[in-house]
Amino acid sequence: MAVAFVTGASSGIGEAVARRYAAAGTRVVATARRGDRLSGLVDEFGEDLIFVSVLDVRDRVAIEQLVASLPPAFAEVDVLVNNAGLALGLEPAPEADLDQWEQMIETNCTGLVYATRALLPGMVSRGRGHVVNLGSIAGTYPYPGGNVYGATKAFVHQFSLNLRSDLHGTGIRVTCIEPGMVGGSEFSEVRFAGDAERAADVYAGTQPLTPEDIASAVEWVTSQPQHVNINVVELMPVVQSFGPLPIDRPGQGSGSG
Repeated sequence: MAVAFVTGASSGIGEAVARRYAAAGTRVVATARRGDRLSGLVDEFGEDLIFVSVLDVRDRVAIEQLVASLPPAFAEVDVLVNNAGLALGLEPAPEADLDQWEQMIETNCTGLVYATRALLPGMVSRGRGHVVNLGSIAGTYPYPGGNVYGATKAFVHQFSLNLRSDLHGTGIRVTCIEPGMVGGSEFSEVRFAGDAERAADVYAGTQPLTPEDIASAVEWVTSQPQHVNINVVELMPVVQSFGPLPIDRPGQGSGSG
């Protein structure tokens, strides 16, 4: 039976991924900082399918200890889903909170690297495995206030491609999933420090992607035949597309082009 290791599994995309795998009969190591939010997965699917662990991906020692101490039924991880991540604030760079910048870098980049490095040797030794990294279209298309968040997701994109190069010949697959606007999660509430009204305004009058849509993409890439590697998946809701580049015209107002 396959085993999936999912970070940030207490809500949103991570929870949807964990549920989708467990429903399909895959064993899941579900990790997150909020252990109380993970217990529902065990209640629903049972201890044979779900192993939960309170984990902050920024804690390198904790990740290494967890991977080394997984119960035998969950020890041989086939799929790592690096989902844990966050966006904080929308202030322009000169006004941004440096502590928030550090937290995004430590979680979105450093934590992802820690988890990947801890699980890769086992995958390589077994000659099988798949690393799925949750990126974002923010890593490709900049927007005002996206500064460090977008930069962390650009890192995730390039790290994924570089992993593919490093793992050439091992049989290990790597995919970067890059969604656009996703509703039904705590993403915007976290970004706006718990301001539920401001977070709701982001999705007002739209039909955004859902965590289940992203979980479906994760399941699809990992269910391909072993000789197929999906390098990058970029997906957006139909209500979201592209806009013109702004042009500053001093003394004449702003335009676009």
